Amino acid sequence: MTRPAATAAETDFHERMHAAHMYGLWELASQMTRHPEPKAIPYMWKASVLDAMVLEAGEAVPVGEERRALQLFNPGLDGRWATTNTMIAAVQLLLPGEVARAHRHTPTAIRFIMEGKGAYTAVDGERVYMAPGDLILTPSWAWHDHGNETEKPVVWMDGLDVPLVQALNAMFFQFYTEPQVPLSKPNNASVRLHGHVSLTPTWVKERPLSSPLLLYSWEKTWQSLGELRDVAGDDYDGVALEYTHPQTGRALLPTMGCWVQMLRPGARLKAHRHTGSAVYYVVQGTGETIIDGARFAWERGDIITLPSWALHEHTNLSTQDAAILFSIQDRPVLEALGLYREEELTENGGHQAVTSTF
Repeated sequence: MTRPAATAAETDFHERMHAAHMYGLWELASQMTRHPEPKAIPYMWKASVLDAMVLEAGEAVPVGEERRALQLFNPGLDGRWATTNTMIAAVQLLLPGEVARAHRHTPTAIRFIMEGKGAYTAVDGERVYMAPGDLILTPSWAWHDHGNETEKPVVWMDGLDVPLVQALNAMFFQFYTEPQVPLSKPNNASVRLHGHVSLTPTWVKERPLSSPLLLYSWEKTWQSLGELRDVAGDDYDGVALEYTHPQTGRALLPTMGCWVQMLRPGARLKAHRHTGSAVYYVVQGTGETIIDGARFAWERGDIITLPSWALHEHTNLSTQDAAILFSIQDRPVLEALGLYREEELTENGGHQAVTSTF
């Protein structure tokens, strides 16, 4: 039905109401959508483009006050500093001999090492050394710097909750007085203290919101995946493991969860959707992810963003080798607020019709 044209009295009332910085709920009803309608869009940054831009950045941009990190902006978010509505992903390069100056900030950060071995992140006076596939944490407001004492470049994916912190008006940032924070703990001290499977030291009474374990090594992650190679896993996520807080068993960070997923050779998973967004990094393998009918064909080194409530399904195109996906997700926030919801696709055997290709 078409609403009758506004009378002069109605028009006058609305103009005076708006001038007083008020709006009627009847004007805003269209924003109460039946399901999430995010502005962020599915997108993929190909490894070939990332590698070329990172290489060029090493020649064109020195490490100065800030990091040499290429921020991945979602094309649907109008130039916002955001890969999804709550998270930013980036690719950072540290050349031989470089040090990235110490600072701290309220956004929480993770580093997933893509290339290079032997560089370090120092967190509150503890050096955590890197190897490909390692996951390294930087909790909120922790002093941290990066250094590369090796002879080869080191590259990693950053993941931070910057858009969420900005939306909450809780952004704080501070440089340390010196380029690096003095070391006050043994190297990889958190691994020796907290890196024991299903065992936690009884004398440590503190229970920080972020995991006290700063390094989740690829060696242990790969071992865990291998031991589950013959387990059925999930119809929608495959053999998916969540990195967890060693003391609580919950998500390792209060605002971001980290997953690693193994897709068996030839696996074609079913489609589902959920509230909350994700960013995937392809650790190994070749495959495709269909997001709301769009096919994203991926290979090692690609990065893919998944908006909230988007239908998605993964396929491993290799019949010989497993594919591995690492992801950051904002699911802990949704769960803490009671807003997490999931829905499975039941039509067409749980698979989407492909309508376009990225």
